[in-house]
Amino acid sequence: MPVEIKVALIALAGVIFTAVASIVTQVILTKKGQKEMLESMMASIKHQSELDDQKLNARLETFQAVTETKIEELTRKVEKHNNLIERTYMLEGAMTEAQHDIRDLKAAQH
Repeated sequence: MPVEIKVALIALAGVIFTAVASIVTQVILTKKGQKEMLESMMASIKHQSELDDQKLNARLETFQAVTETKIEELTRKVEKHNNLIERTYMLEGAMTEAQHDIRDLKAAQH
């Protein structure tokens, strides 16, 4: 499973846990002060969610930067490989031509 999905699931689990804890606490509390407590809990959940989003975004940006670096390195390696292949084909052609010349010279000597 990709890292970003794992991070998102962990963040989601944290938000769900916080929400469930808030609901259970709210049920246990008396009517007095419930509105203020609920508003406070919702603000806390929202703040935690924003922090989780920031952490997730930072990790995704890091993952993106690493991926781009790896792609650039692979691109350089592919270009070097392609250059080698082109030179090999040219050498094979020159070798075939040299073999024909040697065969012609041997035939001319006999």
